[in-house]
Amino acid sequence: MSRAFVKDAEDDGGDDLPDRPISPHPNYVTARGMAQIDGELARLTAALAATPADDRAANNSLHRDLRYWRARRATAEVIEPPPETGKVHFGSTVTIRRKDGRTQTWQIVGEDEADPDKGTIPYVAPLAKALMGKEVGDEVRAGETAAEILSIK
Repeated sequence: MSRAFVKDAEDDGGDDLPDRPISPHPNYVTARGMAQIDGELARLTAALAATPADDRAANNSLHRDLRYWRARRATAEVIEPPPETGKVHFGSTVTIRRKDGRTQTWQIVGEDEADPDKGTIPYVAPLAKALMGKEVGDEVRAGETAAEILSIK
């Protein structure tokens, strides 16, 4: 077998982990998003304290993730919802009806807190951009078709 495919005993695979990429967009977060960042920092700090010093791969991974979340915490800007909710804004929860009859509800949040499976999309997503500033009854582009805004909270 070629030596290229054999792991050396002293090679733990953790020395040269590249930093996690950081978005070039402003780091807008909801209050819940800031709490998630703080929770992730606490979790990683505890994990690092519990990881044996000789586990270089795990330590390198934890340090990399801590660098990422510390940078995200340092640049996070909590966006408070405006008092007027007649228009879609950062933090809004919007229900749309697509042309095929499906209704979907999305909350527009920061990039790190977005999870489409849980109904949150990042403010930089095409649908979120299309929704911003719109009102109930407006039609927006949603993928390949249009959708009507049914409610904004």
